[in-house]
Amino acid sequence: MTAALIGMVIGLVLGLTGAGGSVLALPLLMTGLAVTPATAAGLSLGTVMLAAMFGVTLRLGRGQIAWRAAVMLGLSGALFTPLGQWLAQKMPVIWLMTAFTFLVVVIARRMWQQARISPADTLVVRAGSRAEMAGFSSACSLSSSGNLEWRWPCISQMVLVGALTGVLSGLFGVGGGFVIVPALVLLTGVSMLQAVATSLVIISMVSFAGFTSFVLQQKPVLTMWWPLAAGAITGMILGTVLAPRVAGPRLQRFFVILMVSLAGWMLYQQLSH
Repeated sequence: MTAALIGMVIGLVLGLTGAGGSVLALPLLMTGLAVTPATAAGLSLGTVMLAAMFGVTLRLGRGQIAWRAAVMLGLSGALFTPLGQWLAQKMPVIWLMTAFTFLVVVIARRMWQQARISPADTLVVRAGSRAEMAGFSSACSLSSSGNLEWRWPCISQMVLVGALTGVLSGLFGVGGGFVIVPALVLLTGVSMLQAVATSLVIISMVSFAGFTSFVLQQKPVLTMWWPLAAGAITGMILGTVLAPRVAGPRLQRFFVILMVSLAGWMLYQQLSH
């Protein structure tokens, strides 16, 4: 029952945020299920994977996904996720938790600024959006037909972003949307709606790679994931219903306070031990 409730909370939060919601998974799983950081990260990846795939299905056929960018970033991220998992096993737990808390603060600062400076962007969430789609433009070079030209500077930067996403996903079990979404907007010039939609494909690929690696190493823990998965799907469906009504700057600020509080409490517990 506890795992299902945690899964529902994670799924709901993931559905109501455009990027950054997955950082709640690690402290919730470690605190609620009393598992190690490595196990929590692996279970988190499985939950994030489901949420991202759910979001992709909602956007298929709508022309919101930049597929070439998604595949390039997704493949590079999937290749580097095992590296992050290996690093997580080698790092002392207190270092890992301190690094995670620092990451949460960075994400929280960005989300708070977004709510203050670009409140319309907070309406673009994984479980649906009230925002309008903008035309596809690009910070990378454009061909005469308006498509991205895959030259080395653009490719190398995308691969670097994908690699960073993969390492962070392996380390902390996060989806990496907080890296992917702003990077897509900066590198390709897509709208926020397109960036969130494209990030879901990338997160699906990266999380699938990390979760598969996790299951191969810790098969018995898979039994703990099923109630999490059921709860996450329920939470995402609920997020689909609620997102058009409640998503916005106020809700995003609430998530910022919640994620910083949970991360701080988790770090305090580790320091106390």
